[in-house]
Amino acid sequence: MAQTWDQNELRARFCHALSEMYKTEVPLYGDLVDVVFEADTKAVRDSQEGGSKVINPDDVLPSRHRVERHGAIRLGTAHELSTIRRMFAVMGMYPVGYYDLSLAGFPMHATAFRPNTQDALSQHPFRVFTTVLRVELLTEKTRELAQRALERRDIFTPRLLEILDVVDKNGTLTPEECAEFIKNGLETFRWHSKATVTLDEYMLLKAEHPLIADVVSFPSSHINHLTPRTIDIDLVQQLMLDHGMPAKERIEGPPKRQCPILLRQTSFKALEETVFFQDTSDTFVKGSHTARFGEVEQRGYALTRKGRQLYDQILDRVNAEAEKLKLKGNDYEQLLQDHFKVFPDTLSELREQNLAYFCYQLTSAGEKVARDDMSISELGTTVVHLQTLLDKNILKYEPLTYEDFLPLSAGGIFNSNLGNVSQSKQLIMSAEPDLDGFQRSLGTLIADEFHLYAQMQQESLLHCKQHLGLEDIVV
Repeated sequence: MAQTWDQNELRARFCHALSEMYKTEVPLYGDLVDVVFEADTKAVRDSQEGGSKVINPDDVLPSRHRVERHGAIRLGTAHELSTIRRMFAVMGMYPVGYYDLSLAGFPMHATAFRPNTQDALSQHPFRVFTTVLRVELLTEKTRELAQRALERRDIFTPRLLEILDVVDKNGTLTPEECAEFIKNGLETFRWHSKATVTLDEYMLLKAEHPLIADVVSFPSSHINHLTPRTIDIDLVQQLMLDHGMPAKERIEGPPKRQCPILLRQTSFKALEETVFFQDTSDTFVKGSHTARFGEVEQRGYALTRKGRQLYDQILDRVNAEAEKLKLKGNDYEQLLQDHFKVFPDTLSELREQNLAYFCYQLTSAGEKVARDDMSISELGTTVVHLQTLLDKNILKYEPLTYEDFLPLSAGGIFNSNLGNVSQSKQLIMSAEPDLDGFQRSLGTLIADEFHLYAQMQQESLLHCKQHLGLEDIVV
């Protein structure tokens, strides 16, 4: 049956509603959005000739930029993961990439639900980084407590489950059902100040790992941050400090470059919030919990497998040397800058060395060739090398945006918001990844992000080939 609703529109509406809800729950998030706009305005103005022609960054930035958000949630069970997968699919968001967070000392693994086509991403690139507790990495006492608490909760409203069943059965949604989907879906991510465990149980979970307590102790998978995108994260970091926000000490990810790659992130630290815990007489006692924070990201270029391997090799060397020399703060940043000088920093080098993915388009001259059906006579053959088309100014290219995440950067953000060190960190960090188990819980396969980028690049070349009337473009 043909789909009866616009997934891109529904995704945009849901993301906006979620952002408005989070602003009311964490007012500092709203302040952060204002800081991002201030930074983007200054960055755009400074980049213009004369320095003052453009005041509103939305006049020159892509339409997706201002609405772009990524959120993060933490789930506890296979049922929660498989159901959230169904929920996100209604909005055209699918699991991309597997992230083994045990490498960063967290008893969790994750995927990112996001649009998976260039067209859908350009319309609204909402993403949700979704982690799931690995109960097998907990100590026996904590594992039993966590499983009991998670079995008692249901993070989805009955009406949301009914709507998901309608979609699965009929493939249809009315406008009224879309509105109900948004209203009920928000409840999955809403903050609840009443915990589902006692204070003693909470403290036991927290002692083993603070993130375990956050996953297990509440009746929803409350959104723990929403992340706007900026074009100058270094400026945002400075403005956060200028505005008195509790910013983390450093920006996570690669250093500042002429050609930004992958993802750079910073945040304000998680806030201590009042929570009421059950006691044995079914009354509530006052306590506190620290989990929700505000994050900002600057997205760079998507790297190929070769490019990512080079990035990881450099980062491994940086971290090994920093640990040996006990370097932190500015000393670490300088070391990072120094080591990354070997990573090519021009578009031509990134393309020629196959380090990044690109979208190819016809130039105005190329459009003329296609329009006049001159491709064969101009080029002398129907099979043409890509470099020839670039040299003749028939094709141009631009880098594809990195749409995914960096587990060690996420770990750095998480660690900056944790109050103490895990009791079971060694057990966690010695664990093997469990992609098969994650996919079984998910109920589907996870897409490989490198394959998606390669597919986008290939589709752009196919589009160019068809418009030029060529038999093949040889890369």
